[in-house]
Amino acid sequence: MLGVNTAPPDPLVLVQGDEELLAARAITSAVDAARAADPGADVREYEAGALAAGEVAEMLSPSLFGGSRVLVIRSGQDARKDLTTALLAYAKAPDPEVSLIVTHLGGAKGKALADGLRSAGATVVPVAKLRGEGELTRFIRDEFRRNGGRCDETAASALLAAVGNDLREIAAACSQLLADTDGKITPEVVARYYRGRAEVSGYNVADAVMIGDLPGALEALRWALHTGVDPVPIADAIADGVRTVAKVAAAGRGNPYQMATTLGMPAWKIKRAQERTRGWTPEGLVDAMQAAADCNAAVKGGAEDRGYALEQALFAVAEARRSGGSR
Repeated sequence: MLGVNTAPPDPLVLVQGDEELLAARAITSAVDAARAADPGADVREYEAGALAAGEVAEMLSPSLFGGSRVLVIRSGQDARKDLTTALLAYAKAPDPEVSLIVTHLGGAKGKALADGLRSAGATVVPVAKLRGEGELTRFIRDEFRRNGGRCDETAASALLAAVGNDLREIAAACSQLLADTDGKITPEVVARYYRGRAEVSGYNVADAVMIGDLPGALEALRWALHTGVDPVPIADAIADGVRTVAKVAAAGRGNPYQMATTLGMPAWKIKRAQERTRGWTPEGLVDAMQAAADCNAAVKGGAEDRGYALEQALFAVAEARRSGGSR
């Protein structure tokens, strides 16, 4: 039963685009709307590629016991023909007690399902990946604004330069700044906050070297050290970067959402690590892990020149990737 003054949730929602954070937020918003109308709503999630038409028939059919239901089908572009046919047939006359939420990356694959849902009147939530500095800085400013803060264009550009283009990291940075400041974000606030923030610069160093960008990694390292970042968290970030890629590579290719529980890390981190496994061999990763361990021992053991130890680790990791390992 709907709560007082609560609008019924959308019966059909198509979340279309390839930006993972925005898609996750759209799903959460749609599920929250259903639960606002019925706190006891039965919510179930499936991957389209692993789902047969018959498996969703019960969830989509009228319930003998009443109560609303929410069915989230992720990666709709992977739906087989029988599932697409069943979903589009259902979309012609959806059950008002059911909220069907389908995500689709966009593009040609599985286009019939996305087009059919759109034609059936689904509420379409576009979540395309943000491109270029302009879109990303607008996201940053909107992120602060919707959470009660203020951020001008210059400050947004400074934050983008400090954090990088990953939308989850940007959102986390905005949230942290809001929590640690009065909400008025200026370039000076960004510069002051990120001077010495290893969780940003350390991981920038690690990200660069793991994709084979040695010059970029060295530049990021020298900038970090110049601005006062402690070498210990940078060494930790390098070790974590190598360890994460090795762990994901050993698990083999797979759906990040399905691998998350097994690997004990969030899906977005698995997806990112999968992208960074390209160019690596198992032997190269073994050598890289040894280089990261040696670096940690030197940096934490009080090496005379900890900056030099970090640079040598970057050269060793880059060489391990380039040569494929010596073992």
